[in-house]
Amino acid sequence: MLRTQMQRIIMLFAIVFVMLPLTNVTAAEPIDEIRQLIKDHYIDDVPDSVLLRNTGKEIINGLDPHSEYMTKQEYEAFINGIEQRIVGIGVVLEESENGIKVISVIKDGPAFKAGIVPGDIITHVGDTSLKGKSVQVAVPLISGKENTYVSLTVSREKTEKPINMSIRRAEIHLPTVESEMLGGNIGYIRLNSFSTDSGKEMEKAIQSLAGAGGFIVDIRNNGGGYITAAQEIAGFFPGVEQAFQLREKNKKPEIYPSVYQKQKIYGPVSLLVNEYSASASEMVAVNLKEQKAATLYGKNTYGKGTMQSMYAFNNGSVLKMTTARFYSPKGIAVDKVGVSPDVKTLVNEELTTAHYDQLVMTLKGYKAFPALEKVKTTKTFTVSMTKDMDWRQLGKNAVQLIEIGGKESSIRIEVKDGKTIEVIPEYPLQSGKKYMLIIHPAWKDKLGNGMKHGIYLDVTVR
Repeated sequence: MLRTQMQRIIMLFAIVFVMLPLTNVTAAEPIDEIRQLIKDHYIDDVPDSVLLRNTGKEIINGLDPHSEYMTKQEYEAFINGIEQRIVGIGVVLEESENGIKVISVIKDGPAFKAGIVPGDIITHVGDTSLKGKSVQVAVPLISGKENTYVSLTVSREKTEKPINMSIRRAEIHLPTVESEMLGGNIGYIRLNSFSTDSGKEMEKAIQSLAGAGGFIVDIRNNGGGYITAAQEIAGFFPGVEQAFQLREKNKKPEIYPSVYQKQKIYGPVSLLVNEYSASASEMVAVNLKEQKAATLYGKNTYGKGTMQSMYAFNNGSVLKMTTARFYSPKGIAVDKVGVSPDVKTLVNEELTTAHYDQLVMTLKGYKAFPALEKVKTTKTFTVSMTKDMDWRQLGKNAVQLIEIGGKESSIRIEVKDGKTIEVIPEYPLQSGKKYMLIIHPAWKDKLGNGMKHGIYLDVTVR
């Protein structure tokens, strides 16, 4: 199958398995049970004109877009999407007027290698048009067994003719949590889904980033998952003892606690969000913003503040139904409004903006020098002092060159004379990237007087 959130891009629900005995043969559709469940538990009142429709799918189509009646196969595909168990072409999809829109592409997956990019509209699978079709309908058409091929017709902005391509489906291994240490000892954690193992994987990620002076947690394009995972993730942030507030039909609002975690994310925390951060992602985002446990960077989130419960029937089908709306612990609404970031950024600049801000926070007392714009990829940097220096004290970490949004670049330092050194990157700088050159106050002149302050400057590569 595809990496997709089966109904648009949303996956938030609380699993409540209720095995219901059927009144007729086990292969029949449990239509009466579906009607009763809706009457008892659906978040809003439903008119009889909807409840008296002939099939389960027809009834559910009269509810909100996040409720769904699934066959056994559709349900398995849905759960696999949350748990990152994927065989397919490697795309995240949502519905669009002219077909199914690609909102993100998994790096190094089949679609990525075939040249599909975010924003592409898949208009046809083989000879079948996807215009007006739901993601749920498109998924079985595009997905299939490993090593089989699917023929797609793609419409791309600023490209007049449709693009035809044949893509071989493959198994795609997607970790729930990814992590690395960015330049300046800033820990980066990307949370791809709120799955069963998200809490354990998050703990491992934090442990692997021991020594980090700050953290960037990335939930961009994360469509959600289990609310229990949202409770677990909230527990990693110091002082965040509550996770969210639920409001169910005919019940008083209830505040749910976060799950206590021994391991904590200490230091400044930046949380990256965008318009595809939804459901459980928004649970965490609105909570951390309310508790001032993180600074949010990016765009306004999707705005899905509802919870779905799961009801399993004896014939293998499953009803996913909206049974509650969620809010921040103090009652801030999310549904249809989303969560606004503290720092709005341009698209795809969430990480670089947050990383830059965290680096600057570590450089208190340093002076900012004028930026260097459009330098060559082979640029070397000359550092000149006003006095003769004792370069023998040149420490290994006295100068740093950090790619913004990336790692520290390897450099070597050559002494030119008593006042001048040259900073030489070991590898060419990357075109289009931004860097920060930091000169730490680690040196003394020949009279033994130390530098009064460090300096830093921004570098943009053409």
